[in-house]
Amino acid sequence: MPRVALLMAAILAFFGLIAAGQNSLNRQQGARNSSSAVQAGEEPPSAQAEQELQKGTDLTKQGLFAQAIPHLLAAQGRVGNDYAAAFNLALCYVATGQPEKAIPVLAQLRAQGHDNADVNNLLTQAYIGEGHDEDALKALRRAAAMAPASEKLYMFVADACMSRQNYTFGLKAVDLGLDYLPNSAWLHYERGMFLALMDEFDEGRKDFRLAAKLAPETTPGLVAAAQESMMEGDLSNAIRVAREGINQKQENFILLTLLGRALLQSGAAPGQPEFAEAKQALEESIAERPGYAQSQLTLGKLYLLENRLAEAIEHLEMARQLNPADPAVYSTLAVAYRRQGDLQKAQSVLAVLAKINQEQAEKIRSAPGDRKLSYGQAGALK
Repeated sequence: MPRVALLMAAILAFFGLIAAGQNSLNRQQGARNSSSAVQAGEEPPSAQAEQELQKGTDLTKQGLFAQAIPHLLAAQGRVGNDYAAAFNLALCYVATGQPEKAIPVLAQLRAQGHDNADVNNLLTQAYIGEGHDEDALKALRRAAAMAPASEKLYMFVADACMSRQNYTFGLKAVDLGLDYLPNSAWLHYERGMFLALMDEFDEGRKDFRLAAKLAPETTPGLVAAAQESMMEGDLSNAIRVAREGINQKQENFILLTLLGRALLQSGAAPGQPEFAEAKQALEESIAERPGYAQSQLTLGKLYLLENRLAEAIEHLEMARQLNPADPAVYSTLAVAYRRQGDLQKAQSVLAVLAKINQEQAEKIRSAPGDRKLSYGQAGALK
């Protein structure tokens, strides 16, 4: 299965804005591109290429990024709206853990006059995937200058940083967003998460509480309140808050996942009503956002408790694709493969886990002070 290394949760939200919209972006521009191509002696747009673009776009909208890439490559340079083909191609490269391929595509778009907030936002995420923090910060500031009030811009970058466990850069991104949007409950929630993961929970708690105050009885405020309770080990309050939000029709994939996690951690077992409630919440979370690694991992654990091994492995492998650096995925997956009797796969998974732990130890030893905390807390909230 393809390795999805970066920000699938953000990408699955992002394609709704980009992949669907860009295919119909500026029909007049497409006509001008066609005329220019003929005048320059280039291959004009063809019906086959347009079909490839449509198929690639449709696959991107479904989250089938790897399958979309060959169709978008076939369309690139041969369609009226080449911007859509190139942007969606870069989007798929980022989503499939190939940021090094996305960067030149996005750089070319900028050089061709598409130096807009969307391109710079995706370029920021690609640079984060490559570990090029300085370039990422430049691209982020450029995107923010173009669309300073776009809350999603900063959220997408925050998700990318969360996937890469680069909490220090994530905090910078969120702080930049809060300069423009000081009353954004979602950005305060993200800030609280990054601070908590950097072992500054007391500071993070302030942001969680501010988010709850800014958006009481709404999704970001409820998510912040439930997350704070989870981190404090107050499972009963986390369950109460999550249920309250869901009963008020404030359903959100994070809130649903928090409810499932809290119920399982509180001891819900197969056959109990709380266990059935956890299962329903997690399944609904995945239906809403299949690219959220935490819900895939937690549902895999739940199915493991039911001894539904094939289904547990399916969701754990998905969590592995979405967040390949998460040790919790591999330890649970090894148990599932052992129970299934596949000792070879169990050993293979444990070998990857050992490598991750070794790399993590090396990162902590070699990282500067702020990144030491960031890496040292990686996985603490699983």
